Amino acid sequence: MAKRCAFENTNEIGVFCALTNSYCLTGIGGSENFYSIFQAEFQNDDLPVIHATIGGCRFVGRTTVGNRRGLLVPSTTTDLELQHLRNSLPDKVVVQRTEERLSALGNIIATNDHVALVHPDIDRETEDVLSDVLGVEVFRQTVGGQALVGSYSKFTNRGGMVHPRTTAEDLQELSSLLQIPLVAGTINRGSDVLGGGMVANDWTAFCGLDTTGTEISVVESIFQLSSQTHNQNNPLQQGASSIVTDLRSSLIDQLS
Repeated sequence: MAKRCAFENTNEIGVFCALTNSYCLTGIGGSENFYSIFQAEFQNDDLPVIHATIGGCRFVGRTTVGNRRGLLVPSTTTDLELQHLRNSLPDKVVVQRTEERLSALGNIIATNDHVALVHPDIDRETEDVLSDVLGVEVFRQTVGGQALVGSYSKFTNRGGMVHPRTTAEDLQELSSLLQIPLVAGTINRGSDVLGGGMVANDWTAFCGLDTTGTEISVVESIFQLSSQTHNQNNPLQQGASSIVTDLRSSLIDQLS
């Protein structure tokens, strides 16, 4: 399911956090409550939650990009930070520094475990590194007329959201490229900066405190975050999920 949280006083949690199916990075310096929310969520999933900085800055979500196979960091990353990431991340995750001149990698690249969308002006070398380290197909694209694909889209292996002004034709094209269902939407009470306002992996998502109930339901629906899909071996959770579904259905029947 999707949860609301905030980093200090900001709802742009995707700026200070990066989440994949293998690891979670959080910026140093926020309240320990922010870090503990992720720790509590992933303590049973063997998914490490790591305090980190990039170039001495804590906006790790916008300066890095990664998936379950690897993590790309910008040239501003110090040797000490690079060593800390390599020591903290699982052995199967490859950490690679890239010399891309557009150093906010999280803003210019959006990826899951299979496909990456990148800024049209990205260096060819970065495209090759992205393909090798993350093991993805790379496509130069815009989203809703915006070149910052990492800022204005968010997708996992199950589904994704894109800029609210994306046309139906573009939505269809992106969906066929990524081979997942997509929807145009907002986060944090109408914000179109989806990458900055939320983080997600295949079984959970986190968004800012301002996110409305309607936005949360869209997130849970398109990312397929029902508790039943992740806890299919737990009969108690399955039962609870079916009860909620039945109650919702009966309520809709009464109201109609």
